[in-house]
Amino acid sequence: MPEVNVKCPIIQGLCLAFWANRKTLFVFYYLILIYGVINQRYSKMHTDKPPPLPAFLKISLILPPFQFLNFVYLPRLSMLIAQSIQKYYGDLHVLKGVNVSIQKGEIVSIVGASGAGKSTLLHILGTLDKADSGTLEVEGLDILKLTGDRLATFRNDRIGFIFQFHNLLPEFTAEENIWIPGLMGKKPENVLKKRTQDLAKLLGIQSRLSHKPAALSGGEQQRVAVARALVNNPDMIFADEPSGNLDTQNAQSLHELFFKLRDEFGQSFVIVTHNQSLAGMSDRMLTMEDGKILA
Repeated sequence: MPEVNVKCPIIQGLCLAFWANRKTLFVFYYLILIYGVINQRYSKMHTDKPPPLPAFLKISLILPPFQFLNFVYLPRLSMLIAQSIQKYYGDLHVLKGVNVSIQKGEIVSIVGASGAGKSTLLHILGTLDKADSGTLEVEGLDILKLTGDRLATFRNDRIGFIFQFHNLLPEFTAEENIWIPGLMGKKPENVLKKRTQDLAKLLGIQSRLSHKPAALSGGEQQRVAVARALVNNPDMIFADEPSGNLDTQNAQSLHELFFKLRDEFGQSFVIVTHNQSLAGMSDRMLTMEDGKILA
């Protein structure tokens, strides 16, 4: 058997794949890994020298140091980029060329007076509504070109929603309400049950899962709604006045929970709010006025 060391293509491939942090470069590292596996399997077993890499793959050996520097020193690529978003409702011009980008793991609050276009922008970013013009991309995917089942699948798998009112179905228990997005995504029941238990423990509602919404407090209902938004482990959470219907204590608890969830799961949060305390806690605050984001 060849000696297992850093010259082994299999180990090289694994190490390089570990260091890679740009999707476009993964192919180089997995080609090395695949090449190494094939050669180690079919080369002569008595040789003490690992098979050489072909020239077209050797170039990838110089990439990890630069990739590491890229990871440490350069800003992360935006998860979501919206540019020149325009929206009309009849003759009413609601959004007037809005530009916004959201980074992975970032909590962004959107504030402004009522009628400034905050909720409309949130609904467009969350694919609940469509812009009349402009572009919306999530990790390079043109969302405005998705329609029908493809759009619904994208929304269910990659986006979670939290609204001012919990919108729980009264005839189902808290646990069953949490399951709904997962059932729509055809996830196995045992997977959903485990995910629900984990989220309930994290959110402090594990003893309330068998209760129907009417038997829960306002804070508990909103935590069930948060768990429902997280059950599919989405990349982004969009929240529209999530604490607007809660008392001060429960609102503060919910705000702190968002940061705990971000640290735990790495999701991005975009939150429309009038609560200045929550806005001030965010990584970034965007102010809207008359359909535009102020510089």
